[in-house]
Amino acid sequence: MNDHFATAMRRALEQTRAGDPHGATSVLQAALSGQAPDAAPCCGPCAEAAEKTAHRGATGPRSGLGLGGGLDLSSLPGLGGGLGLGRQAGMPGATAARAPVPEGASVETRQHSGAAGSRSYRLFVPSERQTPLQGVVLMLHGCTQGAEDFAVGTRMDVAAEAAGFVVAYPEQTGRHNAQSCWNWFRPEDQARTGGEAALLADLGQALAEEFSCEGRVFAAGLSAGGAMAAILGESHPDVFRATGVHSGLPAGAARDVVSAFAAMRGEGTSGRAATGPVIVFHGSADRTVAPANGSAIVGGHGIERTESGNGRTWTRLVTDDGSELWRVEGAGHAWFGGDPAGSYADPKGPDASTEMLRFFVERGQA
Repeated sequence: MNDHFATAMRRALEQTRAGDPHGATSVLQAALSGQAPDAAPCCGPCAEAAEKTAHRGATGPRSGLGLGGGLDLSSLPGLGGGLGLGRQAGMPGATAARAPVPEGASVETRQHSGAAGSRSYRLFVPSERQTPLQGVVLMLHGCTQGAEDFAVGTRMDVAAEAAGFVVAYPEQTGRHNAQSCWNWFRPEDQARTGGEAALLADLGQALAEEFSCEGRVFAAGLSAGGAMAAILGESHPDVFRATGVHSGLPAGAARDVVSAFAAMRGEGTSGRAATGPVIVFHGSADRTVAPANGSAIVGGHGIERTESGNGRTWTRLVTDDGSELWRVEGAGHAWFGGDPAGSYADPKGPDASTEMLRFFVERGQA
């Protein structure tokens, strides 16, 4: 984080300790809304709420505090631990839109429980077909998002119907994280057993057995969800054949809230390159998660080509081991090729959902 924001955090901490939480809130609101002298862009472990207005259909003015201007002081280092900025308690989710269900396909809400905990999830099953299913994909939403919102914004159901994938959208809750973020920065949730990575791997295995897709389970996510997908590829390579990371961070990028702030801003990123097949998308103008994080996920060398479409240009690096890095010029913190009826969705290309499923099909057949 820069000096201005660090100064604001210190002042907020001092005022909180002095029994003035309102004053602490005012200090941080001023810093995050760009007021001098402590002006700084919003940051926090995937605190996407600060870019909500800017990225909903890429229209409307940028709001310094995002949804409702609510500031959770427990999110900041030294102020209780937790996560970033977001909606105020009790405020409804980002969108009331529903994802269209292709003819013959089905959608239902389920609950998964295991040794590492339980979560509800939205399950999409494509229509019946003569060919076998290609696999199961776990789609991990970003902060302040939910399962239905993420399905709307990514258009993944439509892509999965065409490609033949079952898609599960696990839903993080406010009980487990104040801003409904996956806890990618906590060591206990990065481990093979006991935390969120273990819970998600258990869900993936259960669905693979149910739909006869053993060996063809994949994980993909946006921002905090993308960071968790990167962790799953490292913590459970026996479960996840390949992963997709959109605007996320590499496994090991953070071990606490302080290092998460730094990693998101591209300062001292210590994450590890993926050890398994991964496809990564990141915008060059992402102000929430620094683009350097996308590059850090994909290791090795390969062939890079420049491509374009729908008024946008990007480079696509295909490494020697088959991983891919898509760097999109001028794009921000939003799912490419998405539906602006959902949050953090950019309707311009490339089509991240279709390309991720194409990548997963190739890995599943390898």
